[in-house]
Parts: sequence; structure tokens; C-alpha cells
Amino acid sequence: MSAHGTVQPMTARRCGPLRGRAEVPGDKSISHRALIFGAMAVGETRITGLLEGQDVLDTARAMRAFGAEVTRHGEGAWSVHGVGVGGFSEPADVIDCGNSGTGVRLIMGCMATTAMTATFTGDASLRKRPMGRVTDPLALFGAQAYGRAGGRLPMTVVGAADPVPVRYATPVASAQVKSAILLAGLNAPGQTVVIEREPTRDHSERMLRGFGAELSVEKTAEGHVITLTGRPELRPQSVAVPRDPSSAAFPVCAALIVEGSDILVPGVSQNLTRNGLYLTLVEMGGQIDFLNPREEGGEPVADLRVRFSGEMVGIEVPPERAPSMIDEYPVLSVVAACATGRTVMRGVRELRVKESDRIDAMARGLEACGVRVEEDEDTLIVHGMGAGGVPGGATCRTHLDHRIAMSFLVLGLAAKAPVSVDDASPIATSFPVFAPLMAGLGADLSQV
Repeated sequence: MSAHGTVQPMTARRCGPLRGRAEVPGDKSISHRALIFGAMAVGETRITGLLEGQDVLDTARAMRAFGAEVTRHGEGAWSVHGVGVGGFSEPADVIDCGNSGTGVRLIMGCMATTAMTATFTGDASLRKRPMGRVTDPLALFGAQAYGRAGGRLPMTVVGAADPVPVRYATPVASAQVKSAILLAGLNAPGQTVVIEREPTRDHSERMLRGFGAELSVEKTAEGHVITLTGRPELRPQSVAVPRDPSSAAFPVCAALIVEGSDILVPGVSQNLTRNGLYLTLVEMGGQIDFLNPREEGGEPVADLRVRFSGEMVGIEVPPERAPSMIDEYPVLSVVAACATGRTVMRGVRELRVKESDRIDAMARGLEACGVRVEEDEDTLIVHGMGAGGVPGGATCRTHLDHRIAMSFLVLGLAAKAPVSVDDASPIATSFPVFAPLMAGLGADLSQV
């Protein structure tokens, strides 16, 4: 059995051109935050376009457990009656965050400066992921955490009764760590400061300002310095969630490598802290047109027209770009396999502590499909085989990782022989309509 239910092997076969309109789901990062900030506001927050994948549904359930009223009104339409900063009540049961590292780390942050105790767990994948990178800075506020060896779930967090503000320089580029600290800082007196050497996705900062928090961002010699004034009264908002650029990556990359394809992906977030993949694909020769740029829900968005690009070439991806595309390296490595020449991805150490060791998972799967790969602790190098040149013919292990599963299914659409994954069920955590959406464009996907 998979941690997500029944194991669901799936196979992708080489197909004809992908055509049509790909309406990808709402952004997962913003969906999590909309629920959490709504729960910490006073009054009713209305959300449209919420991603209804399992990760986000687990966060909604957690907010109910902490005392907020969370209601679904229709597809993607939700409301949250918040309890205010510091207003959470102690949950009666263990908080199960399923597969979501974002969910568990942000929720730990938002309860860590309130005098209560909560116990967190998750699925087999999440229980392997390190939590010390969040619980260490939360301890500076006065919170205590007790978990398994290596700082892993299940874990009990005892919130600080008398929290103090914190100044913290993040040792790794992580929006989850930054956001957890800022959420904890909401219920601490004075100013909490987070310093990042490289900027990470800034949805928390944008949304905090939108909900009425006093927050500033300054670029200094130390890096990006984010200063939050604690104990505001957050005001409820109407949040329109833009479409997820990480989910859009899969139909976009599929269209680039499947001969004759021409698709439109409307309303995709173009947040500068999330667009690294798209910059990279264009630099490789990908035909992507960014149409009708506009702002929705406080986020820049555009419609993407994507066409088959048979002359793509490998490049060196700048390591400083990693924070803006950390979730997209698996599917980029698939595109790299279908390009000509060598694609070098450095500064990707963070991939080893995601839902799986994504460097290892992609390297082993690509090798099984006949692609030459090199790797070290912080680097992945893919030797491209040109358009239509990947042999395929393998069954790839997903390690309960949704992005690994979708990446190899995308590869199967362009490889010479079918590519299978051992378990596609984790895809439901972030992109529950992946298979029907891709099939609607013309992809040949089948459950085994």
C-alpha cells in the first residue's frame, strides 16, 4: 500500500501533438498561506481558486483543529473565519499534515508563540524530512520541540508562553523556514527579523502586507532583510489564488518536447521568486510566449503559449537561480534529456531533503531510461539525447514524490518506448487533475 492509499502504477507512451488549453490548478504555496493567514485574521476571509489537492486539504483540516471555521462553498471557493493572532485553541488530536512539508512547517510556526501544545505527524515521506531547520529558530522564540531522532516527525511542539522577538539569518535558502519564523513573529512583541542571503519565494511577505501586517524588506550587505512588527490585528481579505507555476511546469515541459505541440496555459503566476524554470527554458531555446501580463490577487500572472521546441540545447543553470525553481529541477532534467548537449544544474543540495532525494531519484530513473547522468551532493548533470532520442522503456520509482511521478510521465510522452512509474497516487497531493488535464491535451497516459 502507498502512504496515499492504493498503489497506482501508471504508464506514459509517445503521443501525437499536445493541443488545447491547460487550466492548471491554483498555486499550492499561496493556497496554504491563504488558509493559515485567514485563520489568524479577525473575521471572514474569502478564497477563490484554492488548490484542492490533499496537501492543502490537510492544512484546512489543521486550521479547523486550531479553532478556525473553514468552509468549502464550491470548487475552489472557501471561507475562513479567523480567530486572530494568538487566538488559536489547543488541538484535541494529533495534526496530520500528510505529505506537506510546507503545511507542517508553517503551522508549527504559527502556533509556536502561543502557550499550547500540539503534536504533528505525516505520511511515510514527510516523516523522513528534517524539521530541525524550523524548530531550531522557533526555539529562539521560546518554543520547545520533541521529536524522533534527527528532528523528524512525529513531533510535539510546546509553544512559548512569553515569546521574545528573534533576529535570524537563514542558513539555507528556504521559503518554508522564512515563513515559519515570520508566522511565529506575528505573536511575539517587538520586531522579528529574518535575513536571507538569496531571496526565496515571497508569497508570505506579500500576503502579510495584504492582511495588514507591518513588514519591510531591505536589500543590504547582509542580504535581504525582512522586518516584521509583532502582534498586529490581521484584517480578513478576499484572496484570488493564481495558477501554480510549479504545476504548469508539467504541461509546459511536455509541450516543449512532444513534436508538433502547441498549447495555452492561462493565468500562470509570474512572481519573480518563482519563475526560474521559465527563464531557463527560454535560455535553452524553448518557444514560450508570455501573453496578456496582468496582476491577479496581488500576484503578476500571464498566459503562456508553448510550442514544440526541437532545437533546445543544454546550458549551465546559474546556482543562484535555485531558490526560484527548486521544485522544478526534476521536470527540467526531463527537458534536458530531450535537448542537445549537457545541462548542468548546480546549487541543488536542497533537492536531497524534499519529498524524496530528488537528485538521486531523477538520476536513477533517467539512467534506467538510457540517459547519461552525473551527480554529486550539490549538482546534477544531464547529457541530452536530442528531440525524440531518449530510449525510455523503464519503470521508475517515485519514492512517494508527486513531482518525480509527474516528471517521468512527461518523459514517457516523448521517449521512444513507454515510461512507467511505480506509483502515481502521490500526484493527488498537489495536482489532482494531472492525468485528465494531460489526457485532454492528447497525452497517452494509462493506469496499469
